[in-house]
Amino acid sequence: MRAQTLGSGTMLHVAAEAFRAKKFELAAEIYECQLAGLGDPGARLELMVRRADALAYGGKLPEALAVYRQASETERLQPRHLDKLIDYLSTRVRTPRGRGGGRALRSGFGDLSCGLCLSFLLEPVTLPCGHSFCRRCLDRDRDRGQPVLCRDCGDSCKGVQSFRVNVVLGHLLAKWFPTWYRASRLRREGNGLYAERRLEAALETYNQAILIAPTDHILFSNRSQIQSSLKHHEKALMDAETACRLMPLWSKGHVRKAQALVSFGRTEEALREYLICLSVEPDCRLAKTEAHKLLSEILAPATDQVPEHISDCSNILSSRAHIKSSISSSIQTPSPGLLSSEPTLSAPERSDGSLENTEPKTIRDCLLLKRKRRSIEEEEQGHQKKSKTEPEPGSDSLSFVSTDLMDPIDVECSLCMRLFYEPVTTPCGHTFCLKCLERCLDHNPKCPLCKEELSEYLVQRQCCKTVVMEKLISKYLPSEFMERQRIHLEEMAELSNLNKNVPVFVCTMAFPTVPCPLHIFEPCYRLMVRRCMETGTNCFGMCLEDGLKGFADYGCLLEIRDVKFFSDGRSVVDTIGRRRFKVVQHRERDGYNTADIEYLEDVKVEGEAERELQSLHDAVYEQALVWVNSLKAEQRQRIEGHFGPMPEKDSELQASPNGPSWCWWLLAVLPLEGRAQLPFLALTSLKDRLSGIRKVLLFMAQSKHR
Repeated sequence: MRAQTLGSGTMLHVAAEAFRAKKFELAAEIYECQLAGLGDPGARLELMVRRADALAYGGKLPEALAVYRQASETERLQPRHLDKLIDYLSTRVRTPRGRGGGRALRSGFGDLSCGLCLSFLLEPVTLPCGHSFCRRCLDRDRDRGQPVLCRDCGDSCKGVQSFRVNVVLGHLLAKWFPTWYRASRLRREGNGLYAERRLEAALETYNQAILIAPTDHILFSNRSQIQSSLKHHEKALMDAETACRLMPLWSKGHVRKAQALVSFGRTEEALREYLICLSVEPDCRLAKTEAHKLLSEILAPATDQVPEHISDCSNILSSRAHIKSSISSSIQTPSPGLLSSEPTLSAPERSDGSLENTEPKTIRDCLLLKRKRRSIEEEEQGHQKKSKTEPEPGSDSLSFVSTDLMDPIDVECSLCMRLFYEPVTTPCGHTFCLKCLERCLDHNPKCPLCKEELSEYLVQRQCCKTVVMEKLISKYLPSEFMERQRIHLEEMAELSNLNKNVPVFVCTMAFPTVPCPLHIFEPCYRLMVRRCMETGTNCFGMCLEDGLKGFADYGCLLEIRDVKFFSDGRSVVDTIGRRRFKVVQHRERDGYNTADIEYLEDVKVEGEAERELQSLHDAVYEQALVWVNSLKAEQRQRIEGHFGPMPEKDSELQASPNGPSWCWWLLAVLPLEGRAQLPFLALTSLKDRLSGIRKVLLFMAQSKHR
């Protein structure tokens, strides 16, 4: 055979390529051939593992396990030998929803949950992208040296120096959801007690928390860890199983369950839980390490007395259908989302202790206790009409809240004293309406409340809405929210009218089709430019100053093409002229000028008048070219760098309502004062404009020859 004539190294390369090409049967055959006659034990071990990998990925798991076990007779298999097997087994139980599902895969707390720990938001920090997380969860990621990324949208938080609690949101969650807030505080208190090795006190604290929030998966997961530390293995397993039922796709719950199963010597079941964990969170190092250990023990020969049935893959991992059915048969809760980075309790230590007999053993017991307590309270109150109360974490978290707790004042902007509209949160943790904050920053680049410097915030211009805050307002204060929205839309409609109250920048002459770069530094014009962009018109008027009226009666509408912001609030605005207008009414708004305007268009001519106009146009154009070409090279280069090259003649003379663009370009570059240029803007006769330009060019030519 040709394969036999090839060198061993070449054949191994072919086998590796076949494996990468998913031709697993061919790879297994090549490795089997290479094993024949190979005497070196170390080399045999490596080839046997590779052959077993190929058999496993080729769907021949029982055969693969036999080869793995045979290889382990040479030397106990190391983690690197079992990597591919672990990956394959975890793929077999991989769920359709993997990591990074975002807010669509939240826990039972819904939008009130942290995307890192999946529990109720405690000390919420709002990132620049607008999503909120528990402060300790974010600090933990940073302390571990991990890049802090928003788990909802993937944005990086590199520019954030420290995580500040969102003051308004934190107060709101504590007031509107006191039960969940208290349970979260108890969880944190329990974690502190556990860190101090006060296990009994930590257990009692968690018991109280579970009575308050009997469907919070993290409470059961952490209590399972405490039970393990107290050597209450059966109760630890019970709590871990409850956590898995409440949050089937949460990796930490399966780790807890696997750890509890190991304490009972149920190795295969523990391995299956670690594989489920890896199917959800492939990068979980703890699950992968422990899975390596368990699989190595299972495959170990002789003294470990491996059961004969171990060669059947169904005894090592559940089939995909079985895993799916076991998850779906669990308690009916919304599918969870991102993998938790909830703080794991400190490493278990040996300690004695016991639980009170009144401890609820299952979630059903907790719910029954809660219902019983509620019914007693209702009887004492004389069966008064129940008000809306907080939902349990298995239901829609934004469905109910006590009407007695709701107060629109809790969600009022401290700047405009109105309901938050498009609430944004600064890096220092204070929340304002987007428009209110921007207007304050026009005057001073500091937080209006704490005066912290926000220069970098200004540069980034990342004013994203605080998502949770907006949802809470729209859900619980719908009438107030709709009224606030109506007022905002009316204001935007008024600002977007390009005939009435058009913003006017009083500065210089501007002409249709001609670029007009501007340096904006005054607060009133910062506001004006921003409003133009917010309304979508991207337009404002440009007029010369007038000592009597404030600004001239004629101007040009400019369109914003680009804006570059600086840390001190200044900006450079790239605009271009669009349409001429006549001012009908001079006005003022919020410190800048506005005007009611009507637009100007050239009057079209026909017949003999059109032919005469064409002749005049061609003659003046040639005359303009002569003047431009007579300029010094440096002067011409400077002009073209600012305004661009002189436009060519239009194919149709009267196609544009503003006339030929080269006329406006020439008027912009001619050395004329603004007052001399203004009459050209007001003319609606192209013939008169061309005649005026010809006179100016003749004057320039005569002046040059003197």
